[in-house]
Amino acid sequence: MKIAGMQKLSLVDYPEKICCTVFTAGCNFRCPFCHNASLVTRIDGSDVPLSEVVAFLQKRKGLLQAVCVSGGEPLLQDGVQDFIKQVKDLGYLVKLDTNGSLPDKLIALCQSKLVDFVAMDIKNSKTKYALTAGLKNMDLVPIEQSVDFLLKNTVPFEFRTTVVREFHTAEDFKDIAQWIGNPNRYFLQQFVNSGDLIDCNVHGYDNGEMQLLIEKVNRYIPNAKLRGV
Repeated sequence: MKIAGMQKLSLVDYPEKICCTVFTAGCNFRCPFCHNASLVTRIDGSDVPLSEVVAFLQKRKGLLQAVCVSGGEPLLQDGVQDFIKQVKDLGYLVKLDTNGSLPDKLIALCQSKLVDFVAMDIKNSKTKYALTAGLKNMDLVPIEQSVDFLLKNTVPFEFRTTVVREFHTAEDFKDIAQWIGNPNRYFLQQFVNSGDLIDCNVHGYDNGEMQLLIEKVNRYIPNAKLRGV
């Protein structure tokens, strides 16, 4: 496990739970608007030793309820299953943040009941997916497999889309709705420039524009809600 960072307390990363968030290094996407570019482009070692993370979680038993495993893309890590098993053995719930590009690993973890909640990014409509993920060529089949699996409700999940002016319009969400339907939890996240981007020439919608957008999106996806506004 290449652990690039740890947020010791979060009230927002796991629905209705007090959690710690562990960030893994490296990602197979290059989304221009990624808010943590220095983390996802890394291929070197860990900043935080695994032993330190486990020791922290041992000390916080009874205080924290859950651990969010985020990235980067956590499923790229060879040791992710063993790490999650350690976390589960300590009595924590586990949430996995993923881009959905590795469905076999995702399905195996969920079917083994090692993951209690999944948050998967829906980058955009299928026709604009590769562009939004920052890839020239992209096989969408793995993404579709992950979406199809989650829609079976084997494990509680949410889909979320970070909304960027250069990539997303209301019409894109009509196409997304034709793909994912109306899941119980779907969020439009407002893009905020973190100062650590892959492409600095991207912009978010302001609060008023996001409110107008969600009204349009709700025509296609009634359960969609805003996050970060």
